[in-house]
Amino acid sequence: MERLSTSKALLIGAALVAALSTCTARAADLLEKVKSDKVFTVATEARFAPFEFVEDGKIVGYSADIMAEVMKALPNVTLKRLDLPWQGILPGLAAGRFDYVVTSVTVTSERMKAYHLSAPIADATMAILKHKGDSAITKPEDIAGKAVGSQAGSAQLAALETFAGKLKDSGKPAVTVSTYTDFSEAYADLGAGRIQAVVNSLPNLLEASRQRPDAFEVVLPTFGPKTYFAWAGRNDADSAALNALIDAEQIKLNKSGKLAELQKKWFGAPMELPEALPAAE
Repeated sequence: MERLSTSKALLIGAALVAALSTCTARAADLLEKVKSDKVFTVATEARFAPFEFVEDGKIVGYSADIMAEVMKALPNVTLKRLDLPWQGILPGLAAGRFDYVVTSVTVTSERMKAYHLSAPIADATMAILKHKGDSAITKPEDIAGKAVGSQAGSAQLAALETFAGKLKDSGKPAVTVSTYTDFSEAYADLGAGRIQAVVNSLPNLLEASRQRPDAFEVVLPTFGPKTYFAWAGRNDADSAALNALIDAEQIKLNKSGKLAELQKKWFGAPMELPEALPAAE
């Protein structure tokens, strides 16, 4: 009986080793597949200047410059960027239609639980853009009773709706919320006078006002909690090694000052960013 028990123990031990080996192999599967295929396929919404946008037929911007640095850790691998509408990007990642998301994903506690969000790449705190010279909006609370736009399915829209709800609860007139497929449509409606303001993250609004200083003006201060932009991977064992590699490269860029250099290039000034995201609530 003792010999039989020992045999069983050895079999169980072998099975456990095999299972652990399988788990280890699976954890590196996506990274190894990228290296083997020599192609890294990522999704981008290239309508979010200055982070990512199309110029002369190429996707350029702050994220593109960061990605060029990250790709140095993947020699002989070609980067394939898919330009997709924002509304399909996170669902597409979950469905495995591409390897990773290299676009500006606003960090929320819900997204941190559903996906692996990378080290932060930029400040994403919410702000308001108005038509230049509009004296009716001088602070965030002044959007009460006005038509305000943001992107459908975005964290910016959720922040606008939360803020509008608080204004209404305080007895102020209701905000009329308009939604758009992308922010360029919202800016067009603001310029045409069809809405009175747009809610987006501060760096994007600063870029919009820089591009059209005669038409737009940012309303300060910002509103809502401090938040950040990150990239996203699947939150599973197969993606763990790839996620870790990208996180490590981003942290390296932050520590070396290269990230601050790119921020000066695209935003005019560096941003103070933590090396890692705060823990999800």
